[in-house]
Amino acid sequence: MKSTEPTSIAQIEGLLFVSGDEGITVGDLARITGFMKPAVTAMLEQLAKRYETDPESALVLLHSGQTYRLATKQVLAPVIKHYFEVPLTTPLTRALLEVLAIIAYRQPITRLEIDDIRGVQSSGSLQKLMARGLVDTHGRLDAPGRPFRYVTTEAFLDYFGLTSLADLPPLPDEADLDAADLNGDLFLNAFQSRKRDNN
Repeated sequence: MKSTEPTSIAQIEGLLFVSGDEGITVGDLARITGFMKPAVTAMLEQLAKRYETDPESALVLLHSGQTYRLATKQVLAPVIKHYFEVPLTTPLTRALLEVLAIIAYRQPITRLEIDDIRGVQSSGSLQKLMARGLVDTHGRLDAPGRPFRYVTTEAFLDYFGLTSLADLPPLPDEADLDAADLNGDLFLNAFQSRKRDNN
């Protein structure tokens, strides 16, 4: 019977993935996984070599000092650029609306906080929303890695016909906003209720 436990290097790779653009330090990787720093560094080097030598891999491992992050290889720049430009002429998807609703109600908020609420990675959605001008960064959180904090813009208000954020529909069960089962549907359903009420 095969083990379902993730390998050591898979744990490192998974943490690199969820850390997104902010990246993650060797120290944090060691603290979260319980591995010693030299072992973490060795696994990072192994991952970097794997990405570099595998022509079928789209990834590259970048680092600045002790902070590491995943990125796409430079050769993919044209197609990645196209990915972010083409959707500008299409309606907002459910995923984009979900991220936008979370930011609208909880701003300023970091990507990791958004990910925690949604249960999935939100880097791509955030970049698309920023490309549309609906979301922008507003300073950094005073925490390890100093992640960006995201807020909605004036263009967001114009796009949805809002005068101010006070026009957002109220969230249900406001006393439970810090509950462990909080998810993106709560924000999205409240946000979309305005459209239903106006029909």
